[in-house]
Amino acid sequence: MGSINNEIDDISFHVVNPLDPEEFRSQAHKVVDFIADYYKNIEQFPVVSQVHPSYLRKTIPQQSAPNAPESLESILQDVSRHVVPGITHWQNPNFFAYFPASNSTAGLLGEMLSTGFNVVGFNWLSSPAVTELEMLVVDWFGEMLNLPKSFLFSGGGGGGGVLQGTTCEAILCTLVAARDKKLKEIGREKLSKLVVYGSDQTHMSLQKAAHVAGFSEENFRVIKTTKSESFRLSPNSLKMAIQSDIKKGFVPLYLCATIGTTSTNAVDPLDPLCDIAQQNGIWVHVDAAYAGSACICPEFRHFINGIEKANSFSLNAHKWFFSAPDCCCLWLKDPSTLRNSLSVNPLYLRNKATDLGEVVDYKDWQITLSKRFRAIKLWVVMKSYGVANLRNLLRSHVKMAKLFEELVGRDERFEVVVPRNFGLVCFRLSFNEVDKSNTMNLKLLEGINKSGRVYMTHAIVEDMYVIRFAVGGSMTEERHVIMAWKLVQELVKKVLEG
Repeated sequence: MGSINNEIDDISFHVVNPLDPEEFRSQAHKVVDFIADYYKNIEQFPVVSQVHPSYLRKTIPQQSAPNAPESLESILQDVSRHVVPGITHWQNPNFFAYFPASNSTAGLLGEMLSTGFNVVGFNWLSSPAVTELEMLVVDWFGEMLNLPKSFLFSGGGGGGGVLQGTTCEAILCTLVAARDKKLKEIGREKLSKLVVYGSDQTHMSLQKAAHVAGFSEENFRVIKTTKSESFRLSPNSLKMAIQSDIKKGFVPLYLCATIGTTSTNAVDPLDPLCDIAQQNGIWVHVDAAYAGSACICPEFRHFINGIEKANSFSLNAHKWFFSAPDCCCLWLKDPSTLRNSLSVNPLYLRNKATDLGEVVDYKDWQITLSKRFRAIKLWVVMKSYGVANLRNLLRSHVKMAKLFEELVGRDERFEVVVPRNFGLVCFRLSFNEVDKSNTMNLKLLEGINKSGRVYMTHAIVEDMYVIRFAVGGSMTEERHVIMAWKLVQELVKKVLEG
């Protein structure tokens, strides 16, 4: 049996201070320089990572965590050598895939402050500034969007907002609130009768939330959309689905309407949809994850007309509001429904301010107990750029998307599949034969992405394979849009000849 001394690691052993201010100052400067150089040189990297599955385990020589400390210089060398090749560069100005995850200098600095303070704001007492700044910024954002006063803390009607991590969380929270409110009216034993509605263009977050919230597939309605109606959810189709369910003894519960669907940027007509929902006691949640930010511009505000009739509204500031993930804004007319479903008050969190009802405790507005200081990031972004500059940034992206749409329209081989509403252009090579068209567009997109110069993604609507070109990167300029179109034209020639 060995001695204790023999079992001690064979290194010079000393206790380090893991948060020494001067050490942080020195090391942080190096990391900032590293990140700045990354952005400066980002166009040198293939937009889409070119690595193969399990590449990292094969390339990193260490098979376990190091026993002895390594220098930051060595760590950053490994980041460059091993990590960067496995990154798909979302901040590359030639990234036109999915929807943007926009960043900014202000967003990065706000994130540094959030991480630097490293507070957990589950209730007001745990860090009053976390709660109160969040209440302030969601009201600021709501005012920028010209939301009805009923959604704002300052409106005086009991409404308010919260910063969630993602739209998935926002939908789940509001669905649970709607479920519990309805079951309180009709009895919890009737859960199996409740029905959730969305279109075939609604984000998968709704289906996932319904599953997590205890709804079976037979209680989930997917309403078909058509190209002739620009893939919007038809009020008439919704009405017929509701009437059919009521006749079968089901109870309509929840509708998710979308402003800017993932596949085509379709905009569901809120006003008539909300009218139908109100007539049938249905909770309406409006998911504007991507496109909602654009509605701070007066010329786009009409896309959310009818929002005053909805129950809840959410958008992702980390998509198109220069705030970096994660930062989802959720507003509710009646937050008490959320608190009634999500509130748990153990003795160890009891405090005078909460007991007297003087404060908001955001732990009761979300799934998790822990809460990051997201508000300071959003606050820094708003204060650094101001409303006028934020509007102009969004307008510049829409202008570039319009340019790409015009370039596509000049080439008779292509068609723009649906009208462009915001920064997304859906286009394809057009053939009379659907299967041939789909095959050709698939080959074209594969060629685009294999080039490493540009990244786009696809959608399939009414059996059509469509290429999506989403503008919204913080570093994207017109020259990148023009280069992307030139690449498309280079590759289409090979596709048609091959």
